[in-house]
Amino acid sequence: MSRINTYLSFNGNAAEAFNFYKSAIGGEFERIQYFRDLPDHQVTEAEKNRIMHVALPVGDNLLMGCDTSEAFGNTVRMGSNFSISFSADSKDHADRLFSSLSEGGKISMPMNDTFWGAYFGMLIDKFGINWMIDFDYAK
Repeated sequence: MSRINTYLSFNGNAAEAFNFYKSAIGGEFERIQYFRDLPDHQVTEAEKNRIMHVALPVGDNLLMGCDTSEAFGNTVRMGSNFSISFSADSKDHADRLFSSLSEGGKISMPMNDTFWGAYFGMLIDKFGINWMIDFDYAK
């Protein structure tokens, strides 16, 4: 089943923000990963304890987010610090969607297998909207 979720980006305060959302909305984090968990990438000492990915279930949806990392060339721009995250039904579905949405836009990260077990890519469409496309092999 395809699903669209909101993905928020923060500048070092994702833990504070998501603990606030957790207390306001309720529930438990489905997943939380830190930049220190990256297998082959270097981040600064100050960024190691930043959140690389967090997911908070809200009904049938997820509120997801992360801290940005300057090591990867990412910065927070308030007002555009969110993405639409699309979970595809299959790898082929993810590829078709990524190809369609990236037409006339800019690919930030090509579709590729990741160390966390998903097929994942990021793009900015021709209208300036940030998209994250994934297919989770485990599901």
